[in-house]
Order: sequence, then structure tokens, then C-alpha cells
Amino acid sequence: MDQQIRFCAAPDGVRIAFATHGAGPPIVKASNWLTHLDFEWGSPIWRHWWSALSLHHRVVRYDERGNGMSQRDVRDVGFDTWVRDLETVVDAAGLDRFSLLGISRGGPIAIAYAVKHPERVTHLVLYGAFATGVNHYGTPQQVEARRAFTSLVRLGWGHHNPAFAKTFTSRFIPEATPEHEKWFDELQRVSTSPENAARLMERDANIDVRPLSSQVQTPTLVIHCDSDHAVVPERGRQLAAAIPNSRYVSLPGANHLMLEEEPAWAMFLEELGLFLDW
Repeated sequence: MDQQIRFCAAPDGVRIAFATHGAGPPIVKASNWLTHLDFEWGSPIWRHWWSALSLHHRVVRYDERGNGMSQRDVRDVGFDTWVRDLETVVDAAGLDRFSLLGISRGGPIAIAYAVKHPERVTHLVLYGAFATGVNHYGTPQQVEARRAFTSLVRLGWGHHNPAFAKTFTSRFIPEATPEHEKWFDELQRVSTSPENAARLMERDANIDVRPLSSQVQTPTLVIHCDSDHAVVPERGRQLAAAIPNSRYVSLPGANHLMLEEEPAWAMFLEELGLFLDW
């Protein structure tokens, strides 16, 4: 299996990198925080996602602005630009109708796109996703903790600091092996700068797609691990309750990014296959 990487330009001229691989009905993954199309291709954190999906689909993924192989030095970063970048990639890939996958922060981006372009999205899959950032639901202590973590990212990102790496990895993959921890630490270094990583986190905290969730017309599957440390399951349940006729599936696990070795991964693929009619 090989991927083809190309580039396109967003309406404001920002260069966006996107990749395609596999064959079959197209599925697009909305952007999420911390990606690198080339580096993650061989990563034990992501490679099982792309190989499994490509057995049934033409998979389209991209690096968001300020991140990965896309343009790093960008002035305008925010939710509206993320949605426009998704629109740009879909058009550049020549897609008409497709399934849309939103992982974590990619979930609200996918929701916004599906509401804006209901005629193009056949299925909506939201994994580990949320409708609101912490600034809209958090207690003062939670908001302050998020700010502290963002400051920690500015200071420790990409410096191979073992203490920071452990703190960071345990938030997203608490059941990671040393191999996973090594890959995740290296992904920090190659994906973006400390300032960009922190700036993207700050934008995350202000997301709010609650007014859009009730407008989703696309068949929707919401999946969440029942002990997710990064996005607690209550965020997923609230999201599913807000989307008309959506189906909610709870999987056993604590990892925000599911690993191939854990039981939840096989269950995830089974649910995905039923929903997408594999």
C-alpha cells in the first residue's frame, strides 16, 4: 500500500497537504491536532487506521494549516479556516459524495461541514469527538488547568523532555508501550512548532458547534471509549444526544487514540463496517 501526497491552496492562499490511498467509496478524515502525513504513515499509532480503512475505501486525509506537511507560517488559524480547508481538500480531491470521519477535534469540523454540505456527506462518523471546547463547559479550575497545560506545551514541546513526554502521552494514550511513547514523542518534533501547537490548543478551547448539531441530516455514528482521558465520555454522549437519530457506541478503553493491540480496535472496526456497509 502506498499513499499519494499532493498540495492545494486554501482561499487565503495557505498551502494544504493531502494524501490519498486505497480504493473504493471515498472516506475523508477531517483534520485533527498533531498530524504529519508522511511520518504517521509508518507509525504504530496511526498505521492500522489507514490500512484498515483502505481495505474498503479510498482514504483522503490532510494536514491542517500550521501543522505537518502543510504551510507552517500561517496568520489566520481558527474554526472557520479549518472548515474551509476541509472544503478545499474535498474539491481538490475531486470528490462528489463521501463518508466523513471526525476524530477528536475533527468531529466538530466534520459536523460543520456536514451541515453546510448535506448533499455531499453520505455517512458521518465521530470518534472521541466533542461539541464544545473547555471554555464553554469547564469549571474555572478546568479552564485554568487547560491554560496550564497549554503553557506546558509551549515550554516542553519537541524537546525530548522525558517528563513532558510522559505527561503528554499519558493524556492521549495512557496504555502506550515504550514504542508508542517514542513515536508519539517524535511526532511532536516533526508535526509543528511549540508556538503553533499551543495556538491550535487555544483555538480548540473555544469550539462550539452546539447550534449546528441539531441540524445534522446525515446518518451519524458516534463512538467513544468509556475511559477516555483526553475527551471524557460525557462529551461524546452529549454530542450523540444533540444529533438527530444518531447512534452511540461505547467501547472499553482508556486511550483517546486507539491502538491496534487493544480489544476496542476490533470492536470499532466491526461497528464501522456495519455502519458503512462493508
